[in-house]
Amino acid sequence: MSFFPARAAALAPLLCALSMTAPAQALETSPRPTPRPALADLAESARPAARATVTREAAMDQAQHSMAHIGFERWIGEFRGRALAQGIAPAVFDRAFRGVGYNADVIGRDRNQSEFTRTIWDYLDSAASETRVANGREALARHRALLERIEARFGVDKEVVVAIWGLESAYGTFRGTTPIIEALATLAYDGRRGAFFEQQLVAALKIVQAGDTEARNMTGSWAGAMGHTQFIPTSYLDYAVDFTGDGRRDIWSEDPADALASTAAYLARFGWKTGQPWGVEVRLPGNFDYRLADRGEKRMPSDWAALGVRDMDGRAVPDHGRASILLPAGARGAAFMIFDNFAVIERYNTADAYVIGVGHLSDRIRGGGPIRADWPREDRALVFAERQELQERLTRAGFDTRGIDGRIGPNTIAAVRAFQRSAGLIPDGYASLEILKRLR
Repeated sequence: MSFFPARAAALAPLLCALSMTAPAQALETSPRPTPRPALADLAESARPAARATVTREAAMDQAQHSMAHIGFERWIGEFRGRALAQGIAPAVFDRAFRGVGYNADVIGRDRNQSEFTRTIWDYLDSAASETRVANGREALARHRALLERIEARFGVDKEVVVAIWGLESAYGTFRGTTPIIEALATLAYDGRRGAFFEQQLVAALKIVQAGDTEARNMTGSWAGAMGHTQFIPTSYLDYAVDFTGDGRRDIWSEDPADALASTAAYLARFGWKTGQPWGVEVRLPGNFDYRLADRGEKRMPSDWAALGVRDMDGRAVPDHGRASILLPAGARGAAFMIFDNFAVIERYNTADAYVIGVGHLSDRIRGGGPIRADWPREDRALVFAERQELQERLTRAGFDTRGIDGRIGPNTIAAVRAFQRSAGLIPDGYASLEILKRLR
């Protein structure tokens, strides 16, 4: 998925690099390492006692799965009443749930999402790889007439729509094959966020009831995202459009028209400003006050230029609107002047890396070049436990992060800045391994 207005599920389709000689990884591919085939041979040659233990464990797993299936069937019966109370016709419900069973694989994916953190430069190497750029330009050329009509109607740059398409499904190549009704029902019954997924399940049933697609054709990611640009059902109901005029909002078909138009409609609804860039890579002067690199600090580009902030060719950035300075890798990485359209893309996915990925890929598809600044490639990203440790140590040192949740938000950034100033470091607010080591 990715079409969550404030997405909470952390899927990774956009992190999958395209290969010149092999297909891109599917949307549902997990970054978690898989066991080597040799492990199966080791199990076969294990001592009898070890094999007996495996057999007992397998029996326990089978019993648990049987109980899950029984509980799932009971839950469907209870959910049916709630769905009908929200307007789902009995015949629609029964037809949609025909053959639906408890999907243990979906639960496994939900519970085993690895603590996998990529640096911004690693992510962008994949998101805007040369292959993805080339495929994006080819997709733009192939669908130019359609995309120009969409751009004219909604005012959203066609390159941005194509970039989202590229990151979400590799330009329609990997849309997901998991049955959505079964996946959402399983997650609503046995997932970590049952209420959220039940809401999505009711929305999916409403989509079927409206005749936009049939339940058997409603496929997507294991977490319920669907189609070329990975809508979740509630977003589909609110924002999808019938651009082809055939009476259906069909985001699943080989024809991407409705999906691409729906993506543009979504961005337009959240305030896309025609002609405004998402952001511009900039150079900061040597005397730049890094406290100004804050999303809440907005100035006109001409005002930033007066402080020495220029584009990579030394020119003042045109006054497209008020903008902030973003340093996704701190003072040693690239700097961007970001505009309101950055926040609009953010409605699709709240991660800065994703927004920069979409924006930069769209620039490359348009003909622009790579990011010119260097990245601190010797660094690595902090894993979840280290981010929590960072917050704990900052708070104990008197720089309150106002919570230990492992998420680097405004409060943690402010605390990092305060610590950096106290230690005579550049106060860029970047939560790096170096900062954690200093705190240790």
